[in-house]
Amino acid sequence: MPEFIDAHGVAIVYDVYPAATTPRGVVQLLHGVGEHAGRYSSVISALTADGFIVYADDHRGHGRTGIRQHDGDMSKLGRLGVGGHRAAVNAEWQLTEIIRTDTPDLPLILLGHSWGSFLAQILVNSHPGAYDGLVLSGSALLWPGSLNSGDLNAPWAGSDANGVEWLSTDIDVQQDFLDDPLTTTTPLAKLFGMREAARMLGRPRKNLGRNIPLLLMVGRDDTVGGPRSVHKLAAAYRERSKLTDITTLVYPETRHEIFNDKTQGEVRADLRAWLDMRFPARNA
Repeated sequence: MPEFIDAHGVAIVYDVYPAATTPRGVVQLLHGVGEHAGRYSSVISALTADGFIVYADDHRGHGRTGIRQHDGDMSKLGRLGVGGHRAAVNAEWQLTEIIRTDTPDLPLILLGHSWGSFLAQILVNSHPGAYDGLVLSGSALLWPGSLNSGDLNAPWAGSDANGVEWLSTDIDVQQDFLDDPLTTTTPLAKLFGMREAARMLGRPRKNLGRNIPLLLMVGRDDTVGGPRSVHKLAAAYRERSKLTDITTLVYPETRHEIFNDKTQGEVRADLRAWLDMRFPARNA
């Protein structure tokens, strides 16, 4: 179980999944708030089977990193600790640097879900030359009015609600999340605090200087941002960052966790097809 030490002395735990065939690229996978990289086994398996090496860490305060950071206090999972959100972003950049050192000759694709997609947006704004592709799942334009800061489960509220219906239409996924000792249902704003949560806000950088291919994937019934916000995000990348290869896919009857919903097979197939067109397989 590899790890690296961030600028504040926090040990960030990550895993490296080798490609099953001749490597054609590397994917850095960034999970969402209140969860951990272990919840992405299906998409990781699909990517490695298709020739991609996958690096996936448990972010600051989360999963195995969080357990060690908070000295085993499970009630603190999801809390970022010293350095706050900036330190979380910088730790992901450290992992990018590790990946670039380990695999200097392979294209690097950044794949972020939810909060991980917000981290990815910030990383690309700051270091556009480091990434060759960008995939944002369950994302949003990080601007007031385009990001839901209220109750994400409001459409399913009721006496029999479990509180996480917003994640997926699959009841088993909902229950697995609730039963997982490494997840938390505490909202992002409460975990981070309002000041640190506000550090996420920002728009795609003007004149990015690099025409990175972008894939946006969102469930039609996602309450974090949803299709409306994602279409705004696509427009911002097109108009501000001057990206020209932008694909937006909206999945009907699908909620926030598109990789864990009942349409996940279609989602994985679409992701692989998008990658195949832009990062073709290499000869052994």
